[in-house]
Amino acid sequence: MKILVCISKSPDTTSKIAFTEGNTKFDENGVQYIVNPYDEWYALVRALEIKETSGGNVTIITVGAAADEAVIRKALAIGADDAVRIDADPTDAYFTAAQIAAYAKANNFDLVLTGKETINYNGSQVAGMIAEELDVPFISLATKLDVNGATLRLEQEIVGGLQVVEANLPLVVSCAKGMAEQRIPNMRGIMAARTKPLQVVAPIAVDAFTAYESYTLPEAKKAVKLIDPNNMDELVNLLHTEAKVI
Repeated sequence: MKILVCISKSPDTTSKIAFTEGNTKFDENGVQYIVNPYDEWYALVRALEIKETSGGNVTIITVGAAADEAVIRKALAIGADDAVRIDADPTDAYFTAAQIAAYAKANNFDLVLTGKETINYNGSQVAGMIAEELDVPFISLATKLDVNGATLRLEQEIVGGLQVVEANLPLVVSCAKGMAEQRIPNMRGIMAARTKPLQVVAPIAVDAFTAYESYTLPEAKKAVKLIDPNNMDELVNLLHTEAKVI
């Protein structure tokens, strides 16, 4: 089975976030990037598990610049066989999806996996757009995936229960918590990642449909007020006059 896993970079959660040029551009100075956790922990690891039990090849793909290759090498260290970098700035979800879909279509992948979303944009749009561009079924937010030949059995959490679906390959799946467990690259994987093939592909011509006008940081957390547990009158008054929840 040929599996394509879409990965993206995200700022490490300890990075200090700031904006430049009148809050219209993300300031990358001093930001440490990691593989988007949902792509790494769920999509990539499940792809590797399928390869280990059923055979096949796992290719990772990202849309980004040469500076992103350090992030790509980490994903290779976890166990992917090869990598593709589409040499373009991922301007919006549709542009990114169109680039990935074009490569997937040209190379006849059986299964395309993504994380459920990125931790920096939380858009959850790319996987569905890839499926539309490829004209194949799309299963979103899957928590379990089992392979039986050319048929996949997937589980999704829904309101009040669990939904089980079956679909034939080719297929696009976005992966959520429960799909797999995080793997830590070992020294052998890290060393092997240095020599694994990384193909750089020119982007196709696609117009971006959206643009970011401005960014705003959330309000700073306010100091808490500690209320004597024996002073219920003060607590009730604050909940009524300040918090306005009663």
